[in-house]
Amino acid sequence: MTPTRQGSFRLFHLWGIDVHLHWSWFLLAFYSISERIPKYANPVWGALEYFALFLIVLMHEFGHSLACRSVGGEANQIVLWPLGGVAYVNPPPRPGATLWSIAAGPLVNVALVPVTLVALFLSRRAGWETTYPDVEIFIWMVGAMNIFLLCFNLLPIYPLDGGQILRSALWFAVGKARSLIIASVVGFVGGLAFAAFALIRADMWLGILAAFLLMHCWRGFQEARFLRRVEQLPRRSGFACPVCHASPPVGPFWRCQNCGQPFDLFEGGSFCPKCGTHQAVAPCPDCGAAPAIAAWDPAARRG
Repeated sequence: MTPTRQGSFRLFHLWGIDVHLHWSWFLLAFYSISERIPKYANPVWGALEYFALFLIVLMHEFGHSLACRSVGGEANQIVLWPLGGVAYVNPPPRPGATLWSIAAGPLVNVALVPVTLVALFLSRRAGWETTYPDVEIFIWMVGAMNIFLLCFNLLPIYPLDGGQILRSALWFAVGKARSLIIASVVGFVGGLAFAAFALIRADMWLGILAAFLLMHCWRGFQEARFLRRVEQLPRRSGFACPVCHASPPVGPFWRCQNCGQPFDLFEGGSFCPKCGTHQAVAPCPDCGAAPAIAAWDPAARRG
């Protein structure tokens, strides 16, 4: 499952974003550092290598978050866990905004490539491969890890960045629901190939990652089917979501906040027909935003 704040603790707060670390991260950290130590004469460099990986993942997730904010979206939480990191971003429901929010993460890794190459070039010029071999190995490994993360994240497997970039690009041409269906199917095929690779390698961590990817491809496919059904519903004229400008569907697609009764929020003055409770907000079935009920009336907004 995708990590949440449950089971994690807050590391720090930066630029309005809470960074959390999941407790399970320490399990992989212990294993990975023990695997890295034999490569170095000084074992401290093995720990520094894993810390560098931690920083690369963190910068990648901040790339997502800050890009999302730059297009008017919400991004206030990052959770780091053994399989990487998750930036909880909510960009405006537009393909361009979503594409930029997702693509900004890999672009951070792209920007780090010349930095590590220059560092490696300077170390070679200084002769550190003989005088400070641990430093040379460290720089080379950091550069290799960054390139690996970049290539892996760009695989067109949903919900990796590559799969979400594919979905966002298709959104321009085929719409929100169909783009997610295509990305999920492509991702599912890629996830099965990844699972087969994990079995051939007999690698437990790759197997866990493959299961995670396949599970989220299935979730994406289910979400796409729901979005497709919502798109095909008859719509009520005279109202429009202030965020995505879609008209609300006709039917009992909302639940009373007090008693849970399903009803049509735009029929009968937004009062629950069972308990009479007035609903202050109207969640949009299309984009997921929850604006005030009055904001759905264009005339009221102009007034």
